[in-house]
Amino acid sequence: MITEKLQKAMNEQIGAELWSANLYLSMSLHVARVGYTGMAHWLKKQWEEENSHAYQMADYLVSRDGKAVVDKVDVVPVDFGTPLEVFEQVYSHECRVTALISNLLDLAIAEKDKVTEEFLRGFIREQAEEEATALGIVGRLKLAGTTGLLVVDQQLGAR
Repeated sequence: MITEKLQKAMNEQIGAELWSANLYLSMSLHVARVGYTGMAHWLKKQWEEENSHAYQMADYLVSRDGKAVVDKVDVVPVDFGTPLEVFEQVYSHECRVTALISNLLDLAIAEKDKVTEEFLRGFIREQAEEEATALGIVGRLKLAGTTGLLVVDQQLGAR
């Protein structure tokens, strides 16, 4: 059984994951609108992944005899600037998500819930990969400059 405090925090994270999903969907639509279909595809995959994370966390709560709650999700932005600015925001957002999950892991440790601690460590490992991937895309976009954007767009479409 999961503690009430940890259950509440996990439900807040479910909301954060759903907000992240909506953010990536909005970003995908933003870059698609200006013709970057590969970037739009990559961001849509992120949208799918964030929805999956929310479901995994909700399913986990249920498996621990907890109550998963899907609460209201705040509105996300709709304009993000250039492709470089979009992916700089992706990187910044992934760093924020890492901090949120790290705080959740700290709470699981404080609550002496080893099972939840182990569950969350998988997300921490994935966040390290997400940050590295986003930072790599930012680097490629900076190197590519305006003339190379279509090449990077094509590469991201292959995801």
